[in-house]
Amino acid sequence: MKYLKIFKYILGIAIAISSSSCNEDKFLEIDPTGRVTSDNFLNTDSEVKLAIVGVYNAIQNNFSNGSWASVYFVKNLPADDCLAGSSEGDQSGYQNIDDFAIQTDNDKIKLIWSNFYKTISSTNTIINQVEPDTDGKKEMIAEAKALRAYCYFELVTMFGGVPLMTVNPVSEVDYHLPRASVADIYTQIEKDFTEAIPDLPLKSEYSPADRYRFSKGTAQAYYGKALLYQKKYGDAATQLALVISSLEYDLEPDFADVWTKETEFGQESLFEVSYTAQESYDWGNFPWGGGNENNIEAQLQGPRDAVFDFSNSTLDIVNGWGFNSPSAKIGQAFVDAGDTERGNATVLSAADFQATGGVIKNPSAHDYEGYMRLKYVTRPSETSTDGVPELNYTINWRLMRYADVLLMAAEAYHFSTNDPQALIELNKVRYRAGLTDITASDDIFQAIVKERQLELAFEGSRYWDLVRWDLAVQELGSLGYTANKHELFPIPQSEIIANNSIDDTDQNPGY
Repeated sequence: MKYLKIFKYILGIAIAISSSSCNEDKFLEIDPTGRVTSDNFLNTDSEVKLAIVGVYNAIQNNFSNGSWASVYFVKNLPADDCLAGSSEGDQSGYQNIDDFAIQTDNDKIKLIWSNFYKTISSTNTIINQVEPDTDGKKEMIAEAKALRAYCYFELVTMFGGVPLMTVNPVSEVDYHLPRASVADIYTQIEKDFTEAIPDLPLKSEYSPADRYRFSKGTAQAYYGKALLYQKKYGDAATQLALVISSLEYDLEPDFADVWTKETEFGQESLFEVSYTAQESYDWGNFPWGGGNENNIEAQLQGPRDAVFDFSNSTLDIVNGWGFNSPSAKIGQAFVDAGDTERGNATVLSAADFQATGGVIKNPSAHDYEGYMRLKYVTRPSETSTDGVPELNYTINWRLMRYADVLLMAAEAYHFSTNDPQALIELNKVRYRAGLTDITASDDIFQAIVKERQLELAFEGSRYWDLVRWDLAVQELGSLGYTANKHELFPIPQSEIIANNSIDDTDQNPGY
């Protein structure tokens, strides 16, 4: 983490944590030397804090690691605002997700599945083994419940019903769990959030060094999102309204500033994954198997040298390895909407790039459609010259921000027959973008659809929005999307092989 470097230490401590949801991997046959148990650890606030930071390190690793399996990419690539990029044969797991050629042995999907369950195991250790005998421990148990709910929400969104593990295995049979129903997963998510929220601190109550942690507002926002995805619109509106009325959050005045180093954990941020350059990695010491402290995925998605020549450009941008390339569709969407302010901070057309002195070296390159992505672009100021710059990016992924809360609230209000309030929240976001208000005479739902497309481009929302709105065939059919299959990712084949309670008949439809 950016604040405490203890993930490897925590892995040694949390010996009860499984390597995946149901793969015991001979784990229980080993009696580790110097084993630390709940009898002599997790007894003080400081010890529980170390375990909590370990949970965030696990999340950090699931969004950026040297094994090239990032939740950020996996959630983005099926959408119509980005393409895999790089070269056609580079990182086939990513290319196949982008092309809807997803197989059950996709290495990216397998790894994020495993990493989510490692994170869940860490939260289970805290929830089930820590005694709530101090205010600090009580808060951190609540934090672990909220983090577990967040992980299960991501899993149920991407995979549907999954094994529901709320207690870590103590015998071999405990590793083999069947798929729970979607309804049961959501029931657990709601239970965890409901129990966690009363005991979580406000964002303002955390010290600056602890702002990466789940606050009350973060949990309320994700609870509202989980309710929205279930079409429980009235309840979703209630939760999201609590975030808005808390006055803990606001929009950054300038949309372009949302992505800068200066606004990390700022007024618009509810949850972000943080990275550091403190390791000063070079080509010899970078942990390619995972566990890195930097955001290596930022380098992976920087504009590719084979396409973009910055030698004479006035832009403060450097080359990366070319993944997550913008589609022509999202570039044109900004133009069609007259959305200049957000468009200029999100993508750059070939003509505008050339106007800066840049050169397009290969306009027919794989997955290049005439635009460069600027949101999360690779800038020299976001990395370190101590070590190799390519390996030391500190760009934070913003996973939940206030603009998303406002747009989810607008949707929840609209579908619970409160369009006046829906327009208030929707137009807050449009006002920041310099756009005119949507009015009651407009198609409010279509306005919400368009606003989420433009505001949240490349943030992992577009695909899952289209699926839940039943618009995926319309918007993605020409790209290879198939109904009754691509609504979900496949359960990894490795899980089916290892888990005696799941077989091929339990696989998601179409795989």
